Amino acid sequence: MTMIFGVPAAAFYGQLLLGLINGAFYALLSLGLAIIFGLLKIINFAHGAQYMLGAFAAWLLLNLLGVNYWMALFLAPLLVGISGMLIERFLLRRIAHIDHIYGLLLTFGLALMIQGIFTNWFGVSGNRYPVPEALRGGVNLGFMFLPYYRAWVVGIALVVCFFVWFMIEKTKLGGYLRAGTENPALMQAFGINVPLLITLTYGFGVALAAFAGVLAAPIYSVAPAMGANLLIVVFAVVVIGGMGSIVGAILTGLAMGVIEGLTKVYYPEASNTVIFLVMILVLLLRPAGLFGKEA
Repeated sequence: MTMIFGVPAAAFYGQLLLGLINGAFYALLSLGLAIIFGLLKIINFAHGAQYMLGAFAAWLLLNLLGVNYWMALFLAPLLVGISGMLIERFLLRRIAHIDHIYGLLLTFGLALMIQGIFTNWFGVSGNRYPVPEALRGGVNLGFMFLPYYRAWVVGIALVVCFFVWFMIEKTKLGGYLRAGTENPALMQAFGINVPLLITLTYGFGVALAAFAGVLAAPIYSVAPAMGANLLIVVFAVVVIGGMGSIVGAILTGLAMGVIEGLTKVYYPEASNTVIFLVMILVLLLRPAGLFGKEA
């Protein structure tokens, strides 16, 4: 039996793949949080619920309307993103001028309400979402079996993360977004509709969470609590990477997923806490996060 650092190769590569998959979800969710906080200074505690809404939107579209997975990848984030825009327009905008803690409390309350409503409608047990036919099966790499759908999740997550980073950091639209949040009065003087820009930004961050939810639906059980279980870990990832850092959210999300996966191989007892241990260490040595800017 082939061994890697004292463990069977199959176990090592299996947990490495699992870590990459979890890291892909951490990266997508952290990216949405980083965009919303970095550009709008909103600590969006409803992010986990919006991730769950993406998975349920795909499940409902399939079971009620017969909409397949590929269409759901577009429609579910669009629908959940629009709901996020309505939340920003009619709720968050009303408290934007006061302390940011009220935005946190509002989104936390929304998360509890959304989860409670879906628990009442669908119960606590999960619902199965089938893997799309084109991505069923896998390939034997010799040292491990790689399911096609898992490879697709990691690949598309990396593509989306790179696209979002490029759009925000390297395009004129991204420049408008950053300038509109740093100096809205000046941007409005140049004819830019800053309130609309803020609404679209929040909706886009929410849509990223919903997109991650659609990707997760065939892997995990589609259940009302699926986002709540993930949100605390994602917030820890954002803190490690640096609040508001786009690059930090992506790289730290992937890295923490891999670290968590390998911890399950070598010291399973610490697998549920290793990310929080890393967070404590980073806060002690660099409070702004690995990629964050010091105040």
